Amino acid sequence: MKVVQLLPALNSGGVERGTVDFARALVAAGHESIVISSGGRMVEQLQREGTRHIVMPIHKKSLSSLWQVRPLRKLLMELDADILHVRSRVPAWLTYLAWKKMPAASRPRLVSTAHGLYSINRYSAIMAKTEQVIAISECVCDYLLQNYPQDLQRPPQIVYRGVDTQEFYPELQLPAGWLENTCKDFPQLRDKRWLLLPGRLTRWKGQEDFIDLMARLSRDYGDVHGVILGGSEPNKAHYEEELKQRVRDRGIEDRVSFVGHRADIRYWYKQSAMVFNLSKRPEPFGRTVIEAAAIGTPLVGYDIGGPAESLRACFPQGLVEKSNQEALFQKVCALLDAPAARSSLTAEFTLEKQAQHTIEIYQSLLAEGGAGENARD
Repeated sequence: MKVVQLLPALNSGGVERGTVDFARALVAAGHESIVISSGGRMVEQLQREGTRHIVMPIHKKSLSSLWQVRPLRKLLMELDADILHVRSRVPAWLTYLAWKKMPAASRPRLVSTAHGLYSINRYSAIMAKTEQVIAISECVCDYLLQNYPQDLQRPPQIVYRGVDTQEFYPELQLPAGWLENTCKDFPQLRDKRWLLLPGRLTRWKGQEDFIDLMARLSRDYGDVHGVILGGSEPNKAHYEEELKQRVRDRGIEDRVSFVGHRADIRYWYKQSAMVFNLSKRPEPFGRTVIEAAAIGTPLVGYDIGGPAESLRACFPQGLVEKSNQEALFQKVCALLDAPAARSSLTAEFTLEKQAQHTIEIYQSLLAEGGAGENARD
């Protein structure tokens, strides 16, 4: 089976990481894997792991991107794939328009994965117009059914994002010298229990709540240190400075460290006493939750959106009512005082299960024959 995945770019983020992980799983299962994107820093890994990458500017949210429809159709005809799998709105529109004018009896089957709770409009509706939509959580599935029933050709199938358990696992060991080198870079971490909040620096990711939590904890726990892991996008650098000022205002500069974007995040999970997801608005999924759970680190998160589904399955005692600062503080204190608690990844959140389920969806579509004659305009 030849599978083509299409997405804007391969720099960083959950969609990108999921694409690379799934491409690796396709290759391991003996299928031919191709990814089309505008490029990015993850291309090298993708190619090293056996996937062909084709550079094409399918990322711009501009009418000028429509000039890519004809070249894309020509490329797709040449590739003669079995499955086209789109993962973002601009590539989905370009792919859909190219695919619609391919011969209906021989064109590939068209699949989309809804990775987000998109704005409700015709632009976003493209993610529901494919032959089969995959939702990455119950939260996303419910959202699609509620907002795009007229576009769905059939009910969405839920396929949770999966962790590669060869990369994230309970027995993971820190590399020689990793802890010492990390503490040299961030001396305040030495001999402390790390409380880790991973995620992009953006207003709804919960960094402000985390800083306020650390201010309270610092009065009672002298051995805890807050770690905010994640970078700010170029146009969001001012928010990073706001957060650092919030730390200064609360007098806890020695209790919170900003460590930026890290490629070695699994070791930060391993070394941490607790990992947090404090997003203030519903997220479609919480990759950091399942990655930390795969290693066994205790988790704390607000009971909202996709991350709550993962928490409920992997560490239900870590759920906290959204934005309830007192409940959050009490929960963390209880876990700090009983550090034996460990999280545990369930099978539905493994990359193996994700790949198996997705491939079964592909095979079911191919078994139907005649690719998508009834696809809606």
